[in-house]
Amino acid sequence: MPAPTTPPAGPRTNRLGLTVVDYRGGKTTLCAGCGHNAISERIVEAMFEMGVQPEQVAKLSGIGCSSKSPAYFMSRSHAFNGLHGRMPSVATGAVLANRTLLALGVSGDGDTASIGIGQFVHLMRRNLPILYVVENNGVYGLTKGQFSATADLGSRAKSGVANELPPIDLCAMAIQLGATFVGRSFSGDKRQLSAMLRAAVAHRGTVMLDIVSPCVTFNDHEGSTKSYAYMKDHDAPLHELQFVPAYEDITVDYDPGTTIDVTMHDGSHLRLKKLEEGYDPRDRVGALTRLAEASTGGDVLTGVLYVDSKAPSFVDTLNLVELPLATLPEAQVRPPRAVLDEIVDALR
Repeated sequence: MPAPTTPPAGPRTNRLGLTVVDYRGGKTTLCAGCGHNAISERIVEAMFEMGVQPEQVAKLSGIGCSSKSPAYFMSRSHAFNGLHGRMPSVATGAVLANRTLLALGVSGDGDTASIGIGQFVHLMRRNLPILYVVENNGVYGLTKGQFSATADLGSRAKSGVANELPPIDLCAMAIQLGATFVGRSFSGDKRQLSAMLRAAVAHRGTVMLDIVSPCVTFNDHEGSTKSYAYMKDHDAPLHELQFVPAYEDITVDYDPGTTIDVTMHDGSHLRLKKLEEGYDPRDRVGALTRLAEASTGGDVLTGVLYVDSKAPSFVDTLNLVELPLATLPEAQVRPPRAVLDEIVDALR
Protein backbone atom coordinates (compact mmCIF):
# COMPACT_ATOMS: atom_id res chain seq x y z
CA MET A 1 0.00 0.00 0.00
CA PRO A 2 1.57 3.33 -1.05
CA ALA A 3 2.36 5.82 1.69
CA PRO A 4 -0.04 8.78 1.93
CA THR A 5 1.26 11.92 0.28
CA THR A 6 0.98 15.43 1.68
CA PRO A 7 -0.86 17.73 -0.71
CA PRO A 8 1.30 20.63 -1.88
CA ALA A 9 0.85 23.82 0.11
CA GLY A 10 -0.99 26.63 -1.61
CA PRO A 11 0.37 30.14 -2.10
CA ARG A 12 0.93 32.19 1.06
CA THR A 13 -1.89 34.54 1.97
CA ASN A 14 -2.02 37.69 4.08
CA ARG A 15 -4.50 38.66 6.80
CA LEU A 16 -7.12 39.46 4.12
CA GLY A 17 -6.74 36.04 2.54
CA LEU A 18 -5.09 37.54 -0.56
CA THR A 19 -1.95 36.28 -2.29
CA VAL A 20 0.87 38.44 -3.58
CA VAL A 21 -0.51 37.93 -7.10
CA ASP A 22 -3.53 40.02 -6.09
CA TYR A 23 -1.15 42.98 -5.72
CA ARG A 24 0.65 42.70 -9.02
CA GLY A 25 0.04 44.70 -12.18
CA GLY A 26 0.91 44.53 -15.85
CA LYS A 27 4.25 43.54 -17.36
CA THR A 28 6.78 46.35 -17.19
CA THR A 29 7.88 48.12 -20.37
CA LEU A 30 10.77 49.90 -18.64
CA CYS A 31 14.40 49.07 -19.44
CA ALA A 32 15.79 45.84 -18.00
CA GLY A 33 17.56 46.68 -14.75
CA CYS A 34 15.71 49.98 -14.21
CA GLY A 35 15.58 50.86 -10.52
CA HIS A 36 11.90 51.77 -10.88
CA ASN A 37 11.02 48.08 -11.35
CA ALA A 38 12.67 47.21 -8.03
CA ILE A 39 10.60 49.92 -6.32
CA SER A 40 7.42 48.47 -7.81
CA GLU A 41 8.34 45.08 -6.36
CA ARG A 42 8.90 46.60 -2.91
CA ILE A 43 5.51 48.36 -3.09
CA VAL A 44 3.81 45.07 -3.97
CA GLU A 45 5.50 43.37 -1.01
CA ALA A 46 4.67 46.18 1.42
CA MET A 47 0.99 46.32 0.49
CA PHE A 48 0.72 42.53 0.70
CA GLU A 49 2.48 42.30 4.06
CA MET A 50 0.42 45.16 5.53
CA GLY A 51 -2.82 43.57 4.36
CA VAL A 52 -4.00 46.63 2.42
CA GLN A 53 -7.20 46.11 0.43
CA PRO A 54 -6.18 46.87 -3.19
CA GLU A 55 -9.54 48.51 -3.94
CA GLN A 56 -8.91 51.02 -1.13
CA VAL A 57 -5.77 52.38 -2.83
CA ALA A 58 -5.73 55.30 -5.28
CA LYS A 59 -2.60 55.30 -7.45
CA LEU A 60 -1.77 58.76 -8.80
CA SER A 61 0.99 59.85 -11.16
CA GLY A 62 2.06 62.46 -13.69
CA ILE A 63 4.38 62.09 -16.69
CA GLY A 64 7.72 60.33 -17.05
CA CYS A 65 9.22 56.86 -16.73
CA SER A 66 8.35 56.89 -13.02
CA SER A 67 4.75 57.78 -13.72
CA LYS A 68 4.37 54.65 -15.83
CA SER A 69 5.24 52.51 -12.80
CA PRO A 70 1.74 52.36 -11.24
CA ALA A 71 0.64 50.26 -14.22
CA TYR A 72 3.03 47.57 -13.02
CA PHE A 73 1.58 47.01 -9.56
CA MET A 74 -1.84 46.71 -7.90
CA SER A 75 -4.01 46.44 -11.00
CA ARG A 76 -7.13 46.16 -8.81
CA SER A 77 -6.62 49.64 -7.34
CA HIS A 78 -8.02 52.95 -8.57
CA ALA A 79 -5.60 54.86 -10.80
CA PHE A 80 -5.29 58.29 -12.38
CA ASN A 81 -2.45 59.45 -14.62
CA GLY A 82 -2.53 63.26 -14.55
CA LEU A 83 -0.78 66.08 -16.36
CA HIS A 84 2.97 66.61 -16.03
CA GLY A 85 3.70 67.92 -12.51
CA ARG A 86 0.03 68.12 -11.53
CA MET A 87 -0.34 64.88 -9.57
CA PRO A 88 -0.51 66.67 -6.16
CA SER A 89 -3.69 68.51 -7.18
CA VAL A 90 -5.38 65.30 -8.27
CA ALA A 91 -4.25 63.58 -5.07
CA THR A 92 -5.61 66.39 -2.90
CA GLY A 93 -8.99 66.21 -4.58
CA ALA A 94 -9.15 62.43 -4.31
CA VAL A 95 -8.26 62.38 -0.59
CA LEU A 96 -10.70 65.14 0.33
CA ALA A 97 -13.48 63.47 -1.65
CA ASN A 98 -12.85 60.09 -0.01
CA ARG A 99 -10.76 60.14 3.15
CA THR A 100 -10.92 56.33 3.43
CA LEU A 101 -8.65 55.87 0.41
CA LEU A 102 -4.93 55.28 0.77
CA ALA A 103 -3.38 57.74 -1.68
CA LEU A 104 -0.18 56.51 -3.32
CA GLY A 105 1.50 59.11 -5.52
CA VAL A 106 4.38 58.02 -7.75
CA SER A 107 6.48 60.74 -9.35
CA GLY A 108 9.96 61.38 -10.68
CA ASP A 109 12.63 64.00 -10.19
CA GLY A 110 11.49 65.87 -13.29
CA ASP A 111 7.77 65.54 -12.55
CA THR A 112 8.39 66.72 -8.97
CA ALA A 113 11.44 68.99 -8.85
CA SER A 114 11.04 70.79 -12.18
CA ILE A 115 7.60 71.29 -13.73
CA GLY A 116 5.80 70.16 -10.57
CA ILE A 117 7.83 71.96 -7.92
CA GLY A 118 5.08 74.48 -7.11
CA GLN A 119 2.49 71.80 -6.47
CA PHE A 120 5.02 69.74 -4.51
CA VAL A 121 5.63 72.70 -2.18
CA HIS A 122 1.97 73.13 -1.29
CA LEU A 123 1.35 69.41 -0.89
CA MET A 124 4.20 69.16 1.64
CA ARG A 125 3.05 72.12 3.72
CA ARG A 126 -0.54 70.85 4.03
CA ASN A 127 0.39 67.43 5.46
CA LEU A 128 -2.16 65.68 3.26
CA PRO A 129 -2.43 61.94 4.05
CA ILE A 130 -0.49 60.52 1.09
CA LEU A 131 2.42 58.24 0.41
CA TYR A 132 4.46 60.23 -2.12
CA VAL A 133 7.24 58.23 -3.81
CA VAL A 134 9.85 60.04 -5.88
CA GLU A 135 11.77 57.69 -8.17
CA ASN A 136 14.90 59.82 -8.44
CA ASN A 137 17.46 59.09 -11.18
CA GLY A 138 18.78 62.61 -11.78
CA VAL A 139 17.94 62.65 -15.49
CA TYR A 140 15.01 62.99 -17.88
CA GLY A 141 14.80 59.40 -19.07
CA LEU A 142 12.04 59.98 -21.64
CA THR A 143 13.89 62.81 -23.38
CA LYS A 144 17.34 61.23 -23.72
CA GLY A 145 19.04 61.87 -20.40
CA GLN A 146 19.36 65.61 -19.77
CA PHE A 147 20.19 66.59 -16.16
CA SER A 148 17.20 67.04 -13.87
CA ALA A 149 16.93 69.51 -11.00
CA THR A 150 18.12 66.83 -8.53
CA ALA A 151 21.37 66.10 -10.39
CA ASP A 152 24.36 66.72 -8.15
CA LEU A 153 26.83 69.49 -8.87
CA GLY A 154 29.72 68.03 -10.87
CA SER A 155 27.90 64.84 -11.79
CA ARG A 156 28.73 63.81 -15.36
CA ALA A 157 26.30 62.88 -18.11
CA LYS A 158 26.85 59.90 -20.37
CA SER A 159 28.33 62.32 -22.93
CA GLY A 160 30.92 63.48 -20.39
CA VAL A 161 29.37 66.90 -19.78
CA ALA A 162 29.45 67.98 -16.11
CA ASN A 163 26.42 69.43 -14.35
CA GLU A 164 27.13 73.02 -13.32
CA LEU A 165 24.01 73.71 -11.25
CA PRO A 166 23.42 72.86 -7.57
CA PRO A 167 20.74 70.24 -6.87
CA ILE A 168 17.38 70.57 -5.17
CA ASP A 169 17.34 68.33 -2.10
CA LEU A 170 13.73 67.13 -1.98
CA CYS A 171 14.14 65.65 1.50
CA ALA A 172 15.44 68.90 3.01
CA MET A 173 12.66 70.81 1.28
CA ALA A 174 9.94 68.41 2.47
CA ILE A 175 11.17 68.57 6.09
CA GLN A 176 11.37 72.36 6.06
CA LEU A 177 7.91 72.71 4.53
CA GLY A 178 6.06 70.44 6.95
CA ALA A 179 5.94 66.85 5.70
CA THR A 180 5.67 64.52 8.69
CA PHE A 181 7.49 61.42 7.40
CA VAL A 182 10.53 61.97 5.20
CA GLY A 183 12.89 59.22 4.11
CA ARG A 184 15.52 58.46 1.54
CA SER A 185 16.45 55.04 0.26
CA PHE A 186 18.06 53.24 -2.65
CA SER A 187 16.13 50.98 -5.01
CA GLY A 188 18.84 48.37 -4.57
CA ASP A 189 18.45 48.19 -0.78
CA LYS A 190 15.59 45.73 -0.49
CA ARG A 191 15.58 45.41 3.28
CA GLN A 192 15.67 49.11 4.10
CA LEU A 193 13.15 50.13 1.45
CA SER A 194 10.67 47.39 2.39
CA ALA A 195 10.65 48.41 6.06
CA MET A 196 10.33 52.08 5.16
CA LEU A 197 7.36 51.48 2.85
CA ARG A 198 5.51 49.42 5.44
CA ALA A 199 5.99 52.16 8.03
CA ALA A 200 4.83 54.72 5.47
CA VAL A 201 1.56 52.84 4.95
CA ALA A 202 0.89 53.10 8.71
CA HIS A 203 1.51 56.88 8.79
CA ARG A 204 -1.39 59.35 8.55
CA GLY A 205 0.13 62.46 7.03
CA THR A 206 2.42 63.37 4.17
CA VAL A 207 5.06 60.70 3.59
CA MET A 208 7.76 61.75 1.13
CA LEU A 209 10.20 59.03 0.12
CA ASP A 210 13.07 60.08 -2.13
CA ILE A 211 14.32 56.83 -3.65
CA VAL A 212 17.51 56.91 -5.69
CA SER A 213 16.65 54.76 -8.69
CA PRO A 214 19.44 54.45 -11.28
CA CYS A 215 18.60 54.92 -14.96
CA VAL A 216 20.51 52.08 -16.63
CA THR A 217 20.24 53.71 -20.05
CA PHE A 218 21.34 57.29 -19.34
CA ASN A 219 22.78 57.59 -15.82
CA ASP A 220 24.50 54.41 -14.62
CA HIS A 221 28.04 55.17 -15.72
CA GLU A 222 31.27 56.27 -14.02
CA GLY A 223 30.99 59.91 -13.02
CA SER A 224 27.26 59.72 -12.23
CA THR A 225 26.21 60.22 -8.61
CA LYS A 226 22.94 58.37 -9.21
CA SER A 227 24.49 55.11 -10.44
CA TYR A 228 24.39 51.70 -8.78
CA ALA A 229 28.15 51.81 -8.17
CA TYR A 230 28.10 55.29 -6.63
CA MET A 231 25.23 54.44 -4.29
CA LYS A 232 26.93 51.26 -3.11
CA ASP A 233 30.10 53.23 -2.30
CA HIS A 234 28.47 56.34 -0.77
CA ASP A 235 25.27 55.06 0.87
CA ALA A 236 25.37 56.25 4.50
CA PRO A 237 22.48 54.65 6.42
CA LEU A 238 21.55 56.44 9.62
CA HIS A 239 20.02 53.39 11.30
CA GLU A 240 18.69 49.90 10.82
CA LEU A 241 14.94 49.90 10.40
CA GLN A 242 12.53 47.43 11.92
CA PHE A 243 8.79 47.77 11.47
CA VAL A 244 6.33 45.88 13.65
CA PRO A 245 2.68 46.12 12.48
CA ALA A 246 0.00 46.68 15.09
CA TYR A 247 -1.61 43.33 14.31
CA GLU A 248 1.56 41.40 15.21
CA ASP A 249 3.22 40.68 18.55
CA ILE A 250 5.36 43.72 19.31
CA THR A 251 7.68 41.88 21.68
CA VAL A 252 11.08 42.35 20.03
CA ASP A 253 14.59 42.06 21.39
CA TYR A 254 16.28 45.44 21.18
CA ASP A 255 18.51 47.64 23.29
CA PRO A 256 16.51 50.68 24.50
CA GLY A 257 19.74 52.66 24.79
CA THR A 258 20.55 52.37 21.10
CA THR A 259 17.08 52.20 19.56
CA ILE A 260 14.45 54.87 18.94
CA ASP A 261 10.88 53.60 19.06
CA VAL A 262 8.19 55.58 17.19
CA THR A 263 4.54 54.62 17.62
CA MET A 264 2.66 55.09 14.35
CA HIS A 265 -0.93 56.25 13.93
CA ASP A 266 -2.39 52.73 13.75
CA GLY A 267 -0.44 51.47 16.75
CA SER A 268 2.39 49.97 14.72
CA HIS A 269 5.97 50.47 15.87
CA LEU A 270 8.86 51.81 13.83
CA ARG A 271 12.12 50.93 15.52
CA LEU A 272 15.33 52.58 14.41
CA LYS A 273 18.59 51.12 15.63
CA LYS A 274 21.15 53.91 15.64
CA LEU A 275 24.13 53.51 13.36
CA GLU A 276 25.08 57.16 13.73
CA GLU A 277 25.41 58.25 17.33
CA GLY A 278 23.19 61.13 18.39
CA TYR A 279 20.86 61.18 15.37
CA ASP A 280 17.18 61.51 16.29
CA PRO A 281 14.69 61.49 13.37
CA ARG A 282 12.17 63.37 15.54
CA ASP A 283 14.46 66.43 15.55
CA ARG A 284 13.57 68.61 12.54
CA VAL A 285 16.53 70.99 12.88
CA GLY A 286 18.93 68.13 13.46
CA ALA A 287 17.72 66.37 10.32
CA LEU A 288 18.21 69.48 8.18
CA THR A 289 21.67 70.05 9.64
CA ARG A 290 22.79 66.47 8.97
CA LEU A 291 21.51 66.61 5.39
CA ALA A 292 23.50 69.79 4.78
CA GLU A 293 26.64 68.18 6.21
CA ALA A 294 26.25 65.07 4.08
CA SER A 295 25.83 67.04 0.86
CA THR A 296 29.24 68.65 1.30
CA GLY A 297 30.94 65.30 1.86
CA GLY A 298 29.39 63.43 -1.05
CA ASP A 299 27.51 60.98 1.19
CA VAL A 300 23.93 59.95 0.45
CA LEU A 301 22.09 59.72 3.77
CA THR A 302 19.47 56.98 3.75
CA GLY A 303 16.86 55.96 6.29
CA VAL A 304 14.00 57.75 8.01
CA LEU A 305 15.32 61.30 8.12
CA TYR A 306 12.37 62.85 9.95
CA VAL A 307 9.12 61.62 11.46
CA ASP A 308 6.34 63.28 13.46
CA SER A 309 3.44 60.96 14.20
CA LYS A 310 1.54 63.53 16.29
CA ALA A 311 0.99 66.44 13.90
CA PRO A 312 -2.60 66.85 12.59
CA SER A 313 -3.14 65.98 8.95
CA PHE A 314 -4.85 68.21 6.41
CA VAL A 315 -8.01 66.13 6.82
CA ASP A 316 -7.94 66.74 10.59
CA THR A 317 -7.36 70.47 10.09
CA LEU A 318 -10.40 70.79 7.83
CA ASN A 319 -12.63 68.93 10.33
CA LEU A 320 -14.15 66.79 7.61
CA VAL A 321 -17.07 64.55 8.49
CA GLU A 322 -16.33 60.87 9.02
CA LEU A 323 -18.25 59.74 5.94
CA PRO A 324 -16.43 60.34 2.64
CA LEU A 325 -17.72 63.51 0.97
CA ALA A 326 -18.16 61.58 -2.28
CA THR A 327 -20.78 59.35 -0.62
CA LEU A 328 -22.95 62.14 0.82
CA PRO A 329 -26.27 62.89 -0.89
CA GLU A 330 -26.58 66.12 -2.87
CA ALA A 331 -28.96 67.57 -0.29
CA GLN A 332 -26.13 67.58 2.29
CA VAL A 333 -23.37 69.04 0.14
CA ARG A 334 -25.23 71.55 -2.03
CA PRO A 335 -26.70 74.69 -0.41
CA PRO A 336 -30.44 75.17 -1.05
CA ARG A 337 -31.59 77.90 -3.45
CA ALA A 338 -32.70 80.17 -0.60
CA VAL A 339 -29.19 80.23 0.89
CA LEU A 340 -27.62 81.01 -2.48
CA ASP A 341 -30.14 83.82 -3.05
CA GLU A 342 -29.28 85.26 0.35
CA ILE A 343 -25.56 85.27 -0.51
CA VAL A 344 -26.18 86.93 -3.87
CA ASP A 345 -28.40 89.58 -2.30
CA ALA A 346 -25.70 90.36 0.26
CA LEU A 347 -23.27 91.07 -2.56
CA ARG A 348 -25.48 93.49 -4.46
